[in-house]
Amino acid sequence: MTREEIVAIAAEDAGVSKAKAAAVLSSVLESITDALSEGDKVTFVGFGTFSTSDRAARTGRNPQTGATIQIPATTVPKFKAGKKLKEAV
Repeated sequence: MTREEIVAIAAEDAGVSKAKAAAVLSSVLESITDALSEGDKVTFVGFGTFSTSDRAARTGRNPQTGATIQIPATTVPKFKAGKKLKEAV
């Protein structure tokens, strides 16, 4: 499912224009992104929780050359599905 399909469904369900539904979706996604970048968790009860996780620096290998490389530490987003979402799938 694409972003445009989600916007179309949301607009129809809420009885608003696609432009308004797209603006709301953009706002929600931006809010989630901002919260995660500040290290906060975002929880939608029954749906799931967005959070971040720290990955330690590690040594990797270039598969083409076989050379050893250093992979730096980084912070990555995580999603844990809620009970209702797990049951629906």
